[in-house]
Amino acid sequence: MNPGMHFLSGNIACAEGAIAVGCRFFAGYPITPSTEIAEHMAYRLPQVKGIYVQMEDELASMAAIIGASWGGMKAMTATSGPGFSLMQENIGLAVMTETPCVVVNVQRGAPSTGLPTLVGQGDVMQARWGSHGSYEIIALCPNSPQECFDLTVRAFNLSEKYRVPVILLMDECVGHMYERVFIPEEVEIVNRKKPLEDKRDYLPFLPKEDLVPEMALAGEGFRIHVTGLTHDERGYPATNPEAHEKLVRRLCEKIRVNKKKIVDYEGVLLDDSDVLIVAYGAPSRTSMRALREARKRGIRVGLFRLKTIWPFPEEELRKASSNVEHIVVPEINYGQLVLEVERVCKGGEVHLIPKMGGRVHSPREILEYLINLNR
Repeated sequence: MNPGMHFLSGNIACAEGAIAVGCRFFAGYPITPSTEIAEHMAYRLPQVKGIYVQMEDELASMAAIIGASWGGMKAMTATSGPGFSLMQENIGLAVMTETPCVVVNVQRGAPSTGLPTLVGQGDVMQARWGSHGSYEIIALCPNSPQECFDLTVRAFNLSEKYRVPVILLMDECVGHMYERVFIPEEVEIVNRKKPLEDKRDYLPFLPKEDLVPEMALAGEGFRIHVTGLTHDERGYPATNPEAHEKLVRRLCEKIRVNKKKIVDYEGVLLDDSDVLIVAYGAPSRTSMRALREARKRGIRVGLFRLKTIWPFPEEELRKASSNVEHIVVPEINYGQLVLEVERVCKGGEVHLIPKMGGRVHSPREILEYLINLNR
């Protein structure tokens, strides 16, 4: 897409961000409200010598992008709640095999088939804990079409840098929203580290100082063994307790020790706030409007907007909430991320404003809640 200002939906901006950062393989199965991403990738990838494959289901879609990544391509899939559930086993495989890839989840009303065409934020905990076992994941949450572009670029870069699947956790409102999106001439591109040593000495899961192994590609002449079993540095199955503990610790620590480099948030009027709103995605937009009106009425409100949901920015939020009396969490679910807020924030009282029915909180609803707290 030509550099400059464009009028795009969040879904289309996400697809363009993927192409800009070098994604050349997409495998997916159409599902509302993410289908426009697949449609746009089907149109655009052949123009940049990429590959689009419509798979038979979401299980196969996730498997396909893992294979494409090991073949050397930056790969992505897109889905919504029911499809995201089906992907969880292979997301765990991507974690275990340290396969860079990006999974876009445009959330809708849930559970089950739920509200296919309406907004939801019910997959927040599933993004973190959806697959079995102890592991760390990265999940980013845009609140505008511009951030759909920008955070898709960042998702690929984080995925390549840390050899981990990264989830772009959008919601239907942001995915279908149209706004101005600036497409730069160039974006930052991080490519995975390739091994430099003799091919005979290569160990595909030997970590470097940052705990991330270099990644050779299938077909380059390196000996590679990839398995979902607990494995040693050669990639061979090693099911003894010591090997399992060593591997699981490293898979978690490579994210945990780099947490400060990964987490991102936006703070608005945090310094003098008595009340703090913690929000992400579409509710963060209406929260911002409520904040402006509340300030006009003399209510000292600040906003802590999460752009990285996982790993959770607990140190940053703990600091931002240290002197407030109330912490308000509007979510389009019956309470998920609020549990993390309650765990982290030890000072002010935490209040959940849940929203279901496929609707977004109105600024008026949030403002009225703030007024009642201030009485």
